[in-house]
Amino acid sequence: MRDAVVVGAGQAGLAASYFLTRRGIDHLVLDANAGPGGAWRHRWDSLAMVDVHGVADLPGAPAPARSDLPANVVVPDWFAAYEQRLDLPVVRPVRVDRVEDDRGILVVRAGGRRWRTRTLVNATGTWTRPFVPSYPGAADFAGEQLHTADYPGAEDFRGRRVLVVGGGASAVQLLGELAPVTDTLWVTRRPPVWREGFDAAAGLAAVTAVEERVRRGLPPASVVSVTGLALRPQEQEAAALGAYDRLPMFERVEPHGVRWADGRFEAVDVILWATGFRPALDHLAPLRLRGPEGGIALLPVPGNVQGATTTARDPRVQLVGYGPSASTLGASRAGRQAALAVARQLASTAATSAADDLTG
Repeated sequence: MRDAVVVGAGQAGLAASYFLTRRGIDHLVLDANAGPGGAWRHRWDSLAMVDVHGVADLPGAPAPARSDLPANVVVPDWFAAYEQRLDLPVVRPVRVDRVEDDRGILVVRAGGRRWRTRTLVNATGTWTRPFVPSYPGAADFAGEQLHTADYPGAEDFRGRRVLVVGGGASAVQLLGELAPVTDTLWVTRRPPVWREGFDAAAGLAAVTAVEERVRRGLPPASVVSVTGLALRPQEQEAAALGAYDRLPMFERVEPHGVRWADGRFEAVDVILWATGFRPALDHLAPLRLRGPEGGIALLPVPGNVQGATTTARDPRVQLVGYGPSASTLGASRAGRQAALAVARQLASTAATSAADDLTG
């Protein structure tokens, strides 16, 4: 029996483990990967630290400096040193299949293994759940289709015509890499909203919009509509080549390209779906945390929009890196809040048990 089990050892999971350790709460961290690094282990080799949109500090450990070194090496090495220095109780590889309730105790199952715990901190992120929309004819496309999660780097596409689908920051970044080495097209459902600069007020507005959605039990949505898109210096060459001349969404996919409702056809060799990810929460389905709106409602924390971690339907379960804390900065802050909520839940459970003993 554990007081807490953390599922996932990315930024959010490590932050939660740090704060649980500080509070003396007995716990384990179960991680599906073979080694440290979370989703960073799986990023493409050409993604350098200078190209990432930001890595926040871990509690007590400043983030690595921006450099030309590959992010899929630097960040995992940083995580590994953090785990070792703090002696965090990480067990891997453990891929959690499901979490069940057994007469008031949570049972975490992974294959034939199981752990019993009083509380759960879920930090599984989104990387394992890439989202690819369904379009007529997609199954008949004769070229290559892949998602951002499988992107190998621009050199693999040299000499081929690549269609990038998606209106988020990842699409802008991938076009920045691809356009200088091959022919590209960009398609989005809505016209992109460009911005110059980004201040604290815009960031707060974006996070608040997400927090309002999860508080109402709605699925988290993209914050690009609030924050807008911006071109960094490394994307200016692609801009000069016309890579960001966006086209509206096509109607169907054909074997050798895509066709619009007005009859326009564009031949392409590759469709790169930069269409985002969904929270990896299927293992929590037995707990019935989702509401009628399709999302998992979180209890608000007054004055802290990134502090919403406690699920409204089950206070034993904390979600970090979900909704308003789905960023490296938000994940670390949510880790602190989750540890506090776990401590309160354990105290409440102990007090209830003591009262039952007295009345019994």
